[in-house]
Amino acid sequence: MLQCIFLLSDSGEVILEKQLTGHWVDRAICSWFWDQSIAQGDSFKHLPVIASPTHYLFQVNREGVTFLACTQVEMPPLMAIEFLCRVADVLSEYLGGLNEDLIKDNFVIVYELLDEMIDNGFPLTTEPNILREMIAPPNIVSKVLSVVTGNTSNMSNTLPGATGSCVPWRKTDLKHSSNEVYVDLVEEMDATINRDGVLVKCEICGEVQVNSHLSGLPDLTLSFANTSILNDVRFHPCVRLRPWESNQILSFVPPDGQFKLMSYRIKKLKSTPIYVKPQITSDSGTCRISLLVGIRNDPGKTIDDINVQFQLPPRVLSADLTSNYGTVNILSNKTCTWSIGRTPKDKTPSMTGTLVLETGVERLHVFPTFLVGFKIMGVALSGLKIEKLDFKNLPTRPYKGFRALTRAGQYEVRS
Repeated sequence: MLQCIFLLSDSGEVILEKQLTGHWVDRAICSWFWDQSIAQGDSFKHLPVIASPTHYLFQVNREGVTFLACTQVEMPPLMAIEFLCRVADVLSEYLGGLNEDLIKDNFVIVYELLDEMIDNGFPLTTEPNILREMIAPPNIVSKVLSVVTGNTSNMSNTLPGATGSCVPWRKTDLKHSSNEVYVDLVEEMDATINRDGVLVKCEICGEVQVNSHLSGLPDLTLSFANTSILNDVRFHPCVRLRPWESNQILSFVPPDGQFKLMSYRIKKLKSTPIYVKPQITSDSGTCRISLLVGIRNDPGKTIDDINVQFQLPPRVLSADLTSNYGTVNILSNKTCTWSIGRTPKDKTPSMTGTLVLETGVERLHVFPTFLVGFKIMGVALSGLKIEKLDFKNLPTRPYKGFRALTRAGQYEVRS
């Protein structure tokens, strides 16, 4: 049972405080938390569960905002962490992002959401589709009305009918003029390549995203061609676990609209679609840099939005960088971005240049790490494939569509 939730900014300021039970949690716990965070550094920010002198603390960090929950009683830590993640996801979806200013500008809506999502310390309603029926998302019209009428609440006067049904994530009596459902495989590739060009780590974090507009109470079954490659799967509450455990089939009654049906991880991949080869030489107060980018394993689809970003080392005074393809930008904070876009077929993109070091510095001792971005439409690099999608409880056969997208996640090339 959670007793209190705090939202903290990067500076340690309490953006929001929500007491959940009759037991009052003093705000001094935030000061203790922040003192420990400063004393122990970044390692403390990555601890999901912390034991303070008076409470157990659970923390989740999103976009510079720390979600901190407190309890004095024994409880499953994963439940608290999952709830905080769900709160962060709902706020990000409602507010169109997640930062300190957005939370302050929509203070009332954030409080109303927390009132509905947790009751007396226990998670209650966390499905975004049902929350939208209870609390209208902020928009320009609602803000103007709140100024004119003085009513700042977006709360509905009626309780959604789905809250009393066996499928609380779905609205009741749904009707659509055209029944359709779209399934997207969205994957992010995380890779680390060391200074010798050896692939140290390569894995994919993926999601099955569904956009459903189906009437009534449909029952869907989704199967994959090769589920053996999947690890660390997580499901939306609508998924029935028994069919998956016995036959690796996703059986579910979908929420209406967009939602994340499943997330997964695929480990120990052997190759990446593109290569980035840096070469750096440093001597006599200057540093020569050369960077090549090309296709290593052709995925069969065009690779778009290729870009390379890196931070100039602290002792670099100035930089002169040029490329034979794309554009190179150097920002005031010494961040360099090379935007390539789509890889050309007739040449290999390269960037060369010279870095001038500070006076008295003969050579570089700290070399940059290159962060690579790309996007490939129409292919899932993990090899995961959707086999079929079947429907029940629908009067007519709906239209269905499938898409795949792979993009770079934490893709690092070290030099």
